[in-house]
Amino acid sequence: MTEQTPLDALKAVLGGAARAMAREPEVELSYTAEAPSLLGKAIRVPMPTRSLPADQVAEARGFADGYALKLRHHDTGLHNRGAPADAVARAVFDAVEQARVEAIGARAMAGVRANLSHALDLRMKSDPLTRARSRDEVPLSTALGLIVRERLTGDAPPASAATALALVRDWIEEKAAADLDALPLVLDDQRAFARLTTRLLEDLQLVEGEMSPDDEQDAGEEGEGEEQDQSDEGEEGEDESGGAATESEARAEAADDDETGDDGETRQMDEDRTTESDADMGDDGEEGMMPVRPNRPFADLGPSFDYTAFTSAYDEVIEATELCDEEELTRLRAYLDQQLIHLQGAVTKLANRLQRRLMAQQNRSWDFDQEEGMLDAARLARVVVSPGHSLSYKIERETDFRDTCVTLLIDNSGSMRGRPISIAAISADIMARTLERCGVKTEILGFTTRAWKGGQSRENWLAAGRLPAPGRLNDLRHIVYKRADEPWRRARRNLGLMMREGLLKENIDGEALMWAHNRMIGRSEERKILMVISDGAPVDDSTLSVNSGSYLEKHLRQVIGWIEGKSPVELIAIGIGHDVTRYYARAVTIMDAEQLGGTMVEQLAGLFEGEGR
Repeated sequence: MTEQTPLDALKAVLGGAARAMAREPEVELSYTAEAPSLLGKAIRVPMPTRSLPADQVAEARGFADGYALKLRHHDTGLHNRGAPADAVARAVFDAVEQARVEAIGARAMAGVRANLSHALDLRMKSDPLTRARSRDEVPLSTALGLIVRERLTGDAPPASAATALALVRDWIEEKAAADLDALPLVLDDQRAFARLTTRLLEDLQLVEGEMSPDDEQDAGEEGEGEEQDQSDEGEEGEDESGGAATESEARAEAADDDETGDDGETRQMDEDRTTESDADMGDDGEEGMMPVRPNRPFADLGPSFDYTAFTSAYDEVIEATELCDEEELTRLRAYLDQQLIHLQGAVTKLANRLQRRLMAQQNRSWDFDQEEGMLDAARLARVVVSPGHSLSYKIERETDFRDTCVTLLIDNSGSMRGRPISIAAISADIMARTLERCGVKTEILGFTTRAWKGGQSRENWLAAGRLPAPGRLNDLRHIVYKRADEPWRRARRNLGLMMREGLLKENIDGEALMWAHNRMIGRSEERKILMVISDGAPVDDSTLSVNSGSYLEKHLRQVIGWIEGKSPVELIAIGIGHDVTRYYARAVTIMDAEQLGGTMVEQLAGLFEGEGR
């Protein structure tokens, strides 16, 4: 009989405690080196090392306790029926409910309280809340989750979160103090707690109005129908899930980004661009600034257009692993998984549908009665009957389907911050995994700039005496998240880099498109598909301040026209809240980032089901 190791003993203890706490005898607990998760009744917790350090054991206990409490005290159907549609409000709604579930266990059991607190301390080390320097950078979902936890349990937030919470606490208390005070009174009633949470969201002006009883009943029926559909398909797909039930701080930032689009501020920025001095443009600028998205008509474009760069000496093509260390990449990937826990299941189901549609086109076909190849067992009988017959062989016909390479080029500009970049990252991740299963090579690329206002390129231009019409005046940064020949499992962590603060800056689409195109042209696959995911027109304040206002857009049109007219690469674009059909012949525009996963699946499936160009 094999002796049980201490690690196995810990797993047995945690599993037994989770089953007892959840009152679910079928709960299964396992270790994972990836993001902890709860999928059905399967709990995955971080794997401690063999020496079982106290902090790692406490972390595993904290996640196991948290998920067990969720199984015991959380009704997913009820939660989804009451959840708001707005992304930021939904993130807060989820975080407050998670605080309720954990508070029930913390108030009843001192050991559980300690485990949950320790796990929270560890999560805060990688949470963007701890890096917030202004109120706009504070993720509301995390902040409200901590404040509600404090009201329900009396436990102070972790010390690492104190500075960021101080930036928003007064505002939250002023707007919603009464709601926060009432939450402990309905701690054990999820329905009443959800109603109070909705009122809190209204007081914070994150949602408008209140759902009537009739509307609530209709939503309930619709939610039940959706749950039934999901249960019918559940066995087909959901093999990936994120960690904790909190949502991304990026959603809060996305809402803040939307505020920069009002007419008044846009006019002011245009005026500032006209009058801004060259000295001011030389500054680095703030990390949180958002570029302007022009949307001009192009009926007056000439047949040709000359595009130049003042210098390319500071441009870089860089692997994702070179921009941050492995430990940070792992944390960022786990953070990405946690933010999209409710979305991954839906996108994974869509990806499985894509896989089935692609596999359906890969039916094997054979040439029979060949002199060599694979022995045809079906024709052995005739050899037995007539020994004079020679053995018969068969050869499988080659299909063109597998001889394909797909490149996903993702806009990494500042206006993609928040929900769009999170969904783009996870959708690209799942598409890459799906296509790899079907034998299709996939490359994932991103494009942005190294600086906000020109960087070293602009400094050189200023030093050279501000030459007229300098052309592109910023340092490009083109990022390789996954190479086409790289297995998905090795590149999976890299996509978490898109969650890194300060990465997303300006976007110069024309050169990025040509860069991705040239990488594809050098490959041996017969069919090449390039999919661009963007949320607007190319923008770089440094370049546009000293060239014409449509300089970058003209170049983008020129590059697109050349690829669509003369290149064997098939080009398709998906615009998020921006009409990309003005540029691309084959394009689709979506108004909500939530639609991105499904749109990518449908567009790729349509390309594979149709004939290549």
